[in-house]
Amino acid sequence: MGLWRRISGQKTFSLPTGTGAAPYRISKENVIIDIGNQNSKNKPGELRFPMVENSEYRAAQNQEIKLGTEQGLDVSVYSNPEFNWLQMEQIRIGLKDKVNVSLYANPAYSYDTMRQIRLALYSTIDLIPYLQRGFTDDALEEIRLALLDKLPIDTWLRDDMCSPQIREIRIGLCEQMDVSAYSDIRFNWMQMQEIRLGLEKKLNVSLYANRLLSHTQMKEIRLGLEAGLDVSSYCGLIHSATDMKEKRLALISGKTSKTSLVDDKDSLLNSLRKNEFVISIEDNGNKAYAYIPWVPGNMVSKEDIYNDLQRREIVFGIKHEAIAELIDKKRMNEKVLIAEGVPARKGKDGWFEFFVRLDMPRIPAPLPDGGVDYVNIEAFEMVDEGEKIALYHPAEKGSNGKNIYGETIHADNGMDKKPLRGEGFLIAPDGVTYLSRMNGKFEYLNGRIIITNMLVVKEDVTSVTGKLEVDGSVYVIGSIYSGGCIKATGDIIIEHNVEMGRLIAGGNVMIKKGSCSRHDCFIEAGGEVSGSFFEAANINARGNVKANYIMNSNINTLGRVIVSGSKGVLLGGRICAMRGVDTYNLGNSSHIKTLLEVGKTEMYEKEQAAYAEKREQLLRQLSVLETKWNKFLQLMAAKQEVSKEVIRKVHAAIIAKGHELAELDAEVSKLANAITEQNMKAPVCVKGKAHGGSVIVINDISYMLSSEISRVIFKLRNKRIAIVTL
Repeated sequence: MGLWRRISGQKTFSLPTGTGAAPYRISKENVIIDIGNQNSKNKPGELRFPMVENSEYRAAQNQEIKLGTEQGLDVSVYSNPEFNWLQMEQIRIGLKDKVNVSLYANPAYSYDTMRQIRLALYSTIDLIPYLQRGFTDDALEEIRLALLDKLPIDTWLRDDMCSPQIREIRIGLCEQMDVSAYSDIRFNWMQMQEIRLGLEKKLNVSLYANRLLSHTQMKEIRLGLEAGLDVSSYCGLIHSATDMKEKRLALISGKTSKTSLVDDKDSLLNSLRKNEFVISIEDNGNKAYAYIPWVPGNMVSKEDIYNDLQRREIVFGIKHEAIAELIDKKRMNEKVLIAEGVPARKGKDGWFEFFVRLDMPRIPAPLPDGGVDYVNIEAFEMVDEGEKIALYHPAEKGSNGKNIYGETIHADNGMDKKPLRGEGFLIAPDGVTYLSRMNGKFEYLNGRIIITNMLVVKEDVTSVTGKLEVDGSVYVIGSIYSGGCIKATGDIIIEHNVEMGRLIAGGNVMIKKGSCSRHDCFIEAGGEVSGSFFEAANINARGNVKANYIMNSNINTLGRVIVSGSKGVLLGGRICAMRGVDTYNLGNSSHIKTLLEVGKTEMYEKEQAAYAEKREQLLRQLSVLETKWNKFLQLMAAKQEVSKEVIRKVHAAIIAKGHELAELDAEVSKLANAITEQNMKAPVCVKGKAHGGSVIVINDISYMLSSEISRVIFKLRNKRIAIVTL
């Protein structure tokens, strides 16, 4: 492990003053530990650790980190394996030049994008808005140069402009031209260039500033105007660029006088009547169309078409039948496709074929009365050890095309996908087959494969079965009876009922048909607890508790208690839910006492105390580690040899404990915020009837119902419980 180690998390923490411990800081992206004390020669926050090469990085990346360290820079900004060395270089240069690198220190930005933003920052130019509009690296460069020259580029800028188009507008603005003549996005950059060159020569560009003209046609008209020719004889759309060139050269050589072309209308008409047609090239040389205008006596032949194709060097994809039909059926005033190339085909991207279900319905189906069908839910998918769970199909090569000139059009190859991430699986030697490492539960969450150990119990669990303790999850096909006990680090799923048993799960607990007990039934979960019903149950959960009815139960949860369906009822017992209660009916007409406590419950207080104790323990451990580190510093200052392995271990321990402390503080904050949120939201919602005898307690403020009310929300308002009608 090297000095710079990426750790997930976004938290910052500091040891409190007065503990004798130096300040520690966890940065936003990469964890960097800053240590300082009064006895150190380094100022707090300025200490630099000796660089240890990190195997997470390539050689070029390590070199950039090394250079930054030698230059006294805060290399934590770019010490991230997601940055390639070119990106690291741009961030390092920015740090050296003291610009705000946070504006571009993003692995999603390319090297060129970073470079343009950095160069812009030197001139206090903000390119981020243009980046957000989707402009490419090259386009950003043109925009930056325009803004540097204080040109009004924003007036003419459109989001779908490419960089060459922007460049033509920038050059025109720089030369103080009226760029409105060509700023239309429908002009390609080559057309824009022809119009700009005409403006530069002060020509009448209105004669050819027509988006229906190709840039080669525009060029011939422009060259004619530059030569002082009367271009009216060939500037029409019916003339191809080749024809325009021939006519322009003829005018220059004097073979055809300006006067004859303009004034000898009869001669011109006769020419049109004889063999006038147009061949236009479109789709970047992939298609050729023929157009024969209707003129009395027009006698275009197949030979004329083929001769023109030959002159234009069109040799591939010629549609002979279309040419024959064009001439034989005299399809005049109609655009006919006479040549077509073969387009390039991008290769298919890589993809994963899964052999297990990814769309498991983790949310049970609703019942007609609004309740939840816990009985028939498919909660998980089981896989066996060695079972094939996925197969990667690599990206395919693209298929090259060919244009009508016989030139090869190179195709892009497909993009490969990154290997699947997760746990509980392995990749076969072929590099594409994914196999399960174990018999267990399969989940696909947030793009990650999670396979965890799951014990399947095909019988009821009783006192005879004994206590089951599992590192993973447990699935019981039967029921839990008196004396049955299951403890699992993962989930516990019971297919039938629970009677007088004990279930302790690090994850969720699901009892499909519910729990009914007249004596001892205890359920504890690090996640949610759900089931069709709970009667006389004792439940402690960090997540929500869900059922279709709950009777005479004692429930403590840091989440919500949710009772679904029009027949759902919460009756008797004591319900302590930090995030509130949502039920259809509360209590009954017999006024059986039902106690609901929300907000700062007993469980909440215990959680806070446990957090405080754990935090103190972590701070003591960090203090010990800091003492060891300071000793290393003294030894290194005295030029005494210190074991690199020991340094690595202490450094890793500091980072791990710091990260653990940051996560703990986040949990404490989350817990406190939940209480604040509940004060503003509806902690207790009754969609049906709330009967007398029910007691509502919100943050130690209580209210007892004396009579029946319907469709109400109980919430805390100005230190009293308000009742709001739904």
